[in-house]
Amino acid sequence: MNSQTGFYLSLQPWNIYYIMLDKIKALAEEISRVKPKSLAELDEIRIKYISKKGIISQLFDDFRVVAPELKKEVGKALNELKNLAMDKINTAKEELEIQDQGAHDLDLSAPGDSIGLGSRHPLALVRNRIIDLFGRIGYNVMEGPEIEDDWHNFTALNFAAEHPARDMQDTFFIEKNPDVLLRTHTSNVQIRVMERTQPPIRAIFPGRVFRNEAISARSHCIFHQVEGLYVDENVSFADLKQTLLFFAQELFGVDTKIRLRPSYFPFTEPSAEMDVSCSICGGKGCNLCKYTGWLEILGCGMVDPNVLDACNIDSQKYTGFAFGMGIERITMLLYGVKDIRLYFENDVRFLQQFRSAL
Repeated sequence: MNSQTGFYLSLQPWNIYYIMLDKIKALAEEISRVKPKSLAELDEIRIKYISKKGIISQLFDDFRVVAPELKKEVGKALNELKNLAMDKINTAKEELEIQDQGAHDLDLSAPGDSIGLGSRHPLALVRNRIIDLFGRIGYNVMEGPEIEDDWHNFTALNFAAEHPARDMQDTFFIEKNPDVLLRTHTSNVQIRVMERTQPPIRAIFPGRVFRNEAISARSHCIFHQVEGLYVDENVSFADLKQTLLFFAQELFGVDTKIRLRPSYFPFTEPSAEMDVSCSICGGKGCNLCKYTGWLEILGCGMVDPNVLDACNIDSQKYTGFAFGMGIERITMLLYGVKDIRLYFENDVRFLQQFRSAL
């Protein structure tokens, strides 16, 4: 029997209980703060706490004098203390061994690891080029919500409730509220801008859109658009054509030609699809342009008066034009990318090819 145990025998059971728990708590806090700086220092800590003559072993000797009805709680606390000490020592040992090994292997004369340069995503590169081109002729950049309501995505754009044109775009609707959907085009931003702004309006609307389409090399359920809108007095189709010719020649080269083919969109009248002369074959015909010499890149037209009226803009006083293009399609043409899925896979090998385009 050590002197400490003899001291406990002179105390009442409850006094022994409280003294033991206080010591265990104090030791747990002390061990938690231990931070040995070497393996030798760690061994001294091990001897102090968990050796046969260590402090925790002495507490287990003293545990014998705890009253039987109080042993359960004190014993649990003692075991937790021992486990804490063991875990602390083992973890510190692993860290110090790794640190010690690294110190021996360190070669201060060796050159450092080079840090590779990052690159912008090809879609971001083309998006920024398009924004820059239209910014040079006075177009502001506007953005809007990707989660939209039926009014801004369809109805205000002259899509009647049962109009077959709604079937032109397979839409992701929210099940609990069919009036809420993922926008199918960035035309919703055109409506929001016209609702709160009176002409003149000259803006472009870049953003991500969603359509319920099968994913393949040429289509995806997510893609990116840039749409444009110009509304003012005496705006004509000739203004539209000249704007798009400037855009095409600045983006694809000064020798680029454009052609406008009649088409249909609910929100423009008249409407057209715009093709550019194939930059690969110079208009002579190749696989990319399907031997036609032309590549379709966007849709356009004069803003339908019904759309202006829906936004409280006087269609008797103002006219305007709108256009919309897919960034993925234009990026494929500019960089010769043949699979749209590559844009969404984030393969570093693919993305690194565009580093020189920064």
